[in-house]
Amino acid sequence: MKKKTFAAIALTSCMVLSSAFTGCSLVSTNNRLDMEQVIATVDISKSDEFASEFSDYKDAISSKQIIKRELVSYFLNVGYSYVQNGSSYEETFNALVDALVNNAVLVQYSTAALLKEADATTVADFKKETDEVKKYESLLEDDENNDAVNLAKYKLYSSINSAIDNYEKRVIDEEDGYTGSGTRTTPTNLDTEQDDYYPFKMEGEKKVLDYGIYTGYGKYSLANSGAYKDDALEGGTRSTRIKAYNSFLNNLRRNNLVDGKKEAENLTNILELEYIKTEYVSQLESRIINKYYDIYEEKQEADLLDASYVRNIYDGVFTAQKENYDKSTSAFDSAMSSMSSSSFILYSPDTSNSDWVTNYNADFAKYGFIYNILLPFNSRQTVELNRLKSIRTADGDDDKYFVARNELLKNIQTEDQRSAWFNGETDYSFKPADVFKAEDNFKYYGGDGREYLFFENNLTNSDEGGRYKKLQAYEGKYSYNGKVIQNKDESYTLIPNKLNIDEMLDEFTKYVNFVLDGAGSVGDINFNNSYYDTKEFNKVVNGEKTDDIDYSLFTYATGQVNFGKFSNNYLMNPKSAQYKAMSAVNELQFAYTTDTSVLSNYIGYSVTAYDTSYIKEFEYAAKEAVGRGPGSFAVCAGDYGWHLIYVTYVFEYDENKGVYNIDWDSYSNDTDAWKVAIEEEGTFINLFYEWVKSNNLTNISTKRRTQIINEFNKDTTVTKYQNRYQDLLDIKN
Repeated sequence: MKKKTFAAIALTSCMVLSSAFTGCSLVSTNNRLDMEQVIATVDISKSDEFASEFSDYKDAISSKQIIKRELVSYFLNVGYSYVQNGSSYEETFNALVDALVNNAVLVQYSTAALLKEADATTVADFKKETDEVKKYESLLEDDENNDAVNLAKYKLYSSINSAIDNYEKRVIDEEDGYTGSGTRTTPTNLDTEQDDYYPFKMEGEKKVLDYGIYTGYGKYSLANSGAYKDDALEGGTRSTRIKAYNSFLNNLRRNNLVDGKKEAENLTNILELEYIKTEYVSQLESRIINKYYDIYEEKQEADLLDASYVRNIYDGVFTAQKENYDKSTSAFDSAMSSMSSSSFILYSPDTSNSDWVTNYNADFAKYGFIYNILLPFNSRQTVELNRLKSIRTADGDDDKYFVARNELLKNIQTEDQRSAWFNGETDYSFKPADVFKAEDNFKYYGGDGREYLFFENNLTNSDEGGRYKKLQAYEGKYSYNGKVIQNKDESYTLIPNKLNIDEMLDEFTKYVNFVLDGAGSVGDINFNNSYYDTKEFNKVVNGEKTDDIDYSLFTYATGQVNFGKFSNNYLMNPKSAQYKAMSAVNELQFAYTTDTSVLSNYIGYSVTAYDTSYIKEFEYAAKEAVGRGPGSFAVCAGDYGWHLIYVTYVFEYDENKGVYNIDWDSYSNDTDAWKVAIEEEGTFINLFYEWVKSNNLTNISTKRRTQIINEFNKDTTVTKYQNRYQDLLDIKN
């Protein structure tokens, strides 16, 4: 199980070097000498507390000088957003100075604490080394794989490459004449690297970073960039890279982060720039702090998170939720809107008093979550629908309106909506035939001429040990439904296949079955065969026609994905059938729905057991499907078009057992079973355990951080020279 990383304050250049750092100078009045002024010094070894705790390491801690350039860099990194959100420059710069000072205190304390844990050789090497970088590297390199140092370099180098990439994209677009446009929401975790990833090669028994910066100058060539070669921009050349790097340097110069005159001979040798060296030191300092917290947390963690402890937390949350949700249905509705893998609902309230029970003669109403694939009216149909609405308003004839609307619905044709993933700012498409070999036995869903998938990085490099995190609830094997022609300017001409509602249901059935691959299947679909023949839409009670509309008449089809016994405990477990089915339907959402607000929601829209703000046709079909349980689906009509509704999750009321019905006694009495349970990815037990662990260790580390700062940030250890940055405090909003 990966350990949590208690990240140091973000002082490095990752933001400053990113695409956000492309505009004009934000702080431009300072010359080089001004930027090199020392604005604060920190030396915790001067304190009595340090002498009592680290008496043998006083000579290992050097005074830290914070220069004005660091403050300006930090402002460009995060401080400017504070100003944009209403803080004054004075408030912002004072807060940033405090943060820089506190970070220096933490670095010095963490360094001393790590030396205290280290062997005599490491301590001796650290004390005799005069170079700051080598000092930190020596303290981190006792890790046999050199992971901390390699990761520090990779984070810095990749942020630099990413920044230059953003400039190079502009150059390429200007030169090739094609700029992507259009957007569509992408799945959660797209191109997100694993937290501890870095590319490496082995030299003997040691890992060495296999990644370099590409500027186009000298040794910083693409050939020498290691694994970055796989990330290089399509269409880029050495010429476009040099132009991009020069633009990057110009922005650094404009903000006085590098000195064009003083460092002229080094401008093409990026790692020799003082600013970049400082940023690397900041990365190493972050690793020093994190390493200290790892050791500290391991000592605190023993016996903290056994089954009994976690159960006590569960019982406390359960009791509080039961008391709150039984008092207020709105409190439960609000909780549903924020439910996630770290925000749990353990108790669902009684819904027997819901209007749904009375109005629809149901046993009881249920809360749940749904996906919504909206197949909309086209522009011509929308114009006609608006005309029909006007007539309905004038004559009050609901039946006539619904009959006419059904004629429009009959002729709806949907198409694959993922054109922006071809022709947007980023081309996410790829041909599996170009990536996989025959022996890979890679299979994806599609008919003749359907050659393209999306998100190659996550789809091909997210297995255990891979570079990227898996996409959340997104299978990734549904090919673009249409013909794709790549043009000379690297854009695409797309000819999507058209689907009516029956053909959409056929795609739904076949793709869900493809993903389940025998672990379950879509059952028979129950069609309302008289749907288009319906002429009257009022509810009939005891043989008498009422004035109320019968919204059940707008449900065109219903069905069920069968994946065995559903367990709330396994919903987010990638190995479970319910997760696979949900991932397939979610991908179809991304492919077809024009209701983009549901995309990348945790498990979809929440459906309350009481009144909703949804249109009535949708509300009825959604509640009816939720009532049938997870895996249920329905197609209903509405003023926006067809809705294909899929139920991802349902809350079952149980006053005593709660939503997950966990047998805590079995875990308390079986340590091995508990260890297996908390390691099983995506189960409720795993997610809840990780949440409890994260909260506890974060609280422990936060308290420790506060304690260190309170003990060591004092007049005897910290000196600020406010007059040297007063000009920044005086900037007016």
